[in-house]
Amino acid sequence: MSKDRWLTLPNLMSLIRLCLIPVFVVLYQRGRITAAVVTLCVSGLTDILDGIVARRFNMVSDVGKVLDPIADKLTQGAVLICLAARRPGLWALVGLMLVKEACTGIANWVIIRRTGWVHAARWHGKLATVLLYAAMLAHLIWADLPLAASWALIGVCAAAVTLSLCLYGRDNIRMLKGTRRGQ
Repeated sequence: MSKDRWLTLPNLMSLIRLCLIPVFVVLYQRGRITAAVVTLCVSGLTDILDGIVARRFNMVSDVGKVLDPIADKLTQGAVLICLAARRPGLWALVGLMLVKEACTGIANWVIIRRTGWVHAARWHGKLATVLLYAAMLAHLIWADLPLAASWALIGVCAAAVTLSLCLYGRDNIRMLKGTRRGQ
């Protein structure tokens, strides 16, 4: 299958995740927490499945390499912002994620422009995503989550996001130093 093909099942799953963002926000704002949790779980399930299907059935595409992380980050951002209204400590995590995504987004754009390569997520980015989802679900499910537990979850996520930012930064610098346009 061509890597520039955009209409694939994994890409459709990423589009579904994008469509679930406003559904989650409305459910959360209306106090329908169980339905919001189910929506977030469905979103997470499609995130896992799109990667499995893409690799298993040779449907990996450059569009998917861009669309999947955009759906992830927009979902994470929307959920964190909703939760931060109740748990102000989460604003620090929102800010850190904005910095990480701005830095990696700009670097990825430069790499694509210079080399034509779209690289896939790395283990540390996936680890940060899993930890963020766990923390978000904990804050959603347990409205009375003790403050110490909330801060511990925020700290673990902040450490994972920071590690990912540093490792992506290192990888991106290496990629830019070792390549030329068209290679």
